[in-house]
Amino acid sequence: MNARNCHDHVIARTALLIGCTALVLSLSGTGAQAQPRDIARQTLGAGDGWGSHGTGTTGGATADAQHVYTVTTWEQFRAALKDGGTAPRIIKVKGVIDAVSRGCDAFAAEGYDFRKYLAAYDPAVWGHDKPVSGEQEDLRAASAAAQDGTIKAAVPSNTTIVGVGKGSGIRGGSLQIKGVDNVIVRNLAFEAPIDCFPQWDPTDDNRTGAWNSEYDGIVVYGSTHVWVDHNTLTDGRYPDSALPSYFGKTYQQHDGLLDVVRGSNHVTVSWNSFKDHDKTMLIGNSDSATADDTGKLKVTLHHNRFEGIVERAPRVRFGQVDSYNNHFVVTKGQKWGYVYGIGKESRLVAEHNAFTLAQGISPAKILKKWNEAPVTAASNIVNGKAVDLIAVHNAEIPGETLQPGAGWTPTLRADVDPAQAVPGIVDARAGAGRLC
Repeated sequence: MNARNCHDHVIARTALLIGCTALVLSLSGTGAQAQPRDIARQTLGAGDGWGSHGTGTTGGATADAQHVYTVTTWEQFRAALKDGGTAPRIIKVKGVIDAVSRGCDAFAAEGYDFRKYLAAYDPAVWGHDKPVSGEQEDLRAASAAAQDGTIKAAVPSNTTIVGVGKGSGIRGGSLQIKGVDNVIVRNLAFEAPIDCFPQWDPTDDNRTGAWNSEYDGIVVYGSTHVWVDHNTLTDGRYPDSALPSYFGKTYQQHDGLLDVVRGSNHVTVSWNSFKDHDKTMLIGNSDSATADDTGKLKVTLHHNRFEGIVERAPRVRFGQVDSYNNHFVVTKGQKWGYVYGIGKESRLVAEHNAFTLAQGISPAKILKKWNEAPVTAASNIVNGKAVDLIAVHNAEIPGETLQPGAGWTPTLRADVDPAQAVPGIVDARAGAGRLC
């Protein structure tokens, strides 16, 4: 069964968004009886973004009864991922499962002491000329390895992972969709994993030092045909604004929310809510990945909501990325850098999107140029008015002049809504618990 976009428009004086009450009919005895459709067996619809290209994305839709699992703990979840090889599987997550339920101290190697770590690598003692080394760094690395082995979950091919109902999700876990094909992730609230043991790198940031963290909420690495739909991804209980500072730098415990990297291809990201995070999404993670990424990283983003995001929504390298009908909200007083990062050999098309910017924030910063690469940015609105994003960027930031025309025209698009309607449609339907 192909999933359909769950919004209908009734045009009167205003547009009315209809709730998702679609039913399928099941014949029983004397007549037809309406029953809810099984979202766990839905597949990505034809023509719905790059994920529908070629063989499409069906996940575990054809799983037999032996390969349908309902899990309520992180341990059960990882066991279900490992069971049954690459046979199609459906994993239903019921409630919130926590990968770090015992807390960070459970991963700490004997003898590791953060106070001693700070004392040993204080720039006043260690300086900024060489990476950290020694006993406390070794113990930090051992602690980090213990966390790594616990919170990462390898997702096999032909898998659907879906939240049950409106309150299901994953805390502190990192889904590793690595070297596989045909995966669906839907209807889950992700609290971004925190790195319990960030590393201090005194040589980073022009030798002023920085805390570097690991772990993305979802990583698509060298994989094909992936559909990420109707999820909520956020820092949750641990927002960056609450993180302390050491050595004058934020003790960063978060990496990305969703990264698509290293030759991944044919991915659709739809109807998700990304909220309150710094470095949100990479499509292509290195300028040096030419051999892996050239001709790949074809990703569609549509009907997603981004609020409280600092940057990378997304930052793009190499890929033909189609971003349409998304709503970006920048609130008053929040830290903000940019929305779209234009990186090496990228071919971004950003059309029919809506941007809601707090007073005093210039739309010139929506686009950020990292490398010379053409971009298409047409039919977008800012605070309800049409804005040529390239023109306003070039006028206000002439040192980063962007070239128009990405050189390709997207054809794999589901319903394209007018940009004026996007805030109402997306705000009402994007995120976990809103899947019909």
